[in-house]
Amino acid sequence: MPPLFQQERFLSLDDCLAARRAMDVGESEDAEILAEGIHVQTTIRRAALIEPAGSLVDGIGAQLESCRSRVAASLRIPLGEREGASFIRYLPGGFYRPHRDRGTDPEWELAARRAVALVLFLNTSRDAGAGGDFDGGVLRLFMSHQDVDVIPEAGLLVAFRADALHEVTEVRGGIRDAVVDWFYDA
Repeated sequence: MPPLFQQERFLSLDDCLAARRAMDVGESEDAEILAEGIHVQTTIRRAALIEPAGSLVDGIGAQLESCRSRVAASLRIPLGEREGASFIRYLPGGFYRPHRDRGTDPEWELAARRAVALVLFLNTSRDAGAGGDFDGGVLRLFMSHQDVDVIPEAGLLVAFRADALHEVTEVRGGIRDAVVDWFYDA
């Protein structure tokens, strides 16, 4: 089964910049984890969940919806409804230790229905070349035959099975912004 779907320039650089600007003025709270309840645990995840104002969320959600058939065909999995886009910001020192996005917890039963995780990068790592906005912040997927490192690039969309073990490595400088969403089981 293919481990990863990738589409470069899924979102234009102008749209990525507009999303980041909306995040700059949006409501921010510490990102939570799902483990025996929903709570903040900064030893596992150090990031902010940002609620941008305006129609941005709906617009990006519609774009994510547009990739449904390509993602389903690539990963060979039928897809149900989407959970809804979340905007995540990692400041210097931010990370998310190895975890799976699909899980069972009575506090949030829908997590058990997550089939595919979507990550849309809004800015570029310096690891992708000069002119990047941050250091580190690599999306690392722990696959059975070899680990896969995805270097963030503005506009890149990545999709993978929600039960895949993965992490976000520490951001060592700058700010890493991304949108995450999930397709549920069909």
